[in-house]
Amino acid sequence: MRKSCYAAHVYMIVGVVSGLFYREFTKAEDFTGDTQLALVHTHVLALGMIGFLIVLALDRLFGLSGTRLFTAFFWFYNAGIAVSTGMMAVHGILTVLGRDEDHIAEVVPLAAGFGHILLTVGLVLLFVLLGRRVDEHLRAGR
Repeated sequence: MRKSCYAAHVYMIVGVVSGLFYREFTKAEDFTGDTQLALVHTHVLALGMIGFLIVLALDRLFGLSGTRLFTAFFWFYNAGIAVSTGMMAVHGILTVLGRDEDHIAEVVPLAAGFGHILLTVGLVLLFVLLGRRVDEHLRAGR
């Protein structure tokens, strides 16, 4: 359970800092258009902080942690958040700098797609584990 609590805390910090970075970076560059950089803040807070707070509550109710499935979920999901939001940040920074056509910009959608695959694998593992634990609780009459 402690890993979920720490993860939620780290994502809260990263989410707040990314919001501050977006505001200050676009102001420093006199940028007023749309950029994915604006979305990093909410994605990190929602997928990371709120997501792990929910997992923490589910872990308390159903005893999810301490299993191989939970460990696999934890690392796949965290990697997915890191890659997906990292690519959002890279794409947003390139947009603000007016460098959307750089060679690195061609790799961003591929990497972001890989991040979404990691997120999906993590969520599938979480729901497999949760389904097993709910079934165990129903059989035990709790």
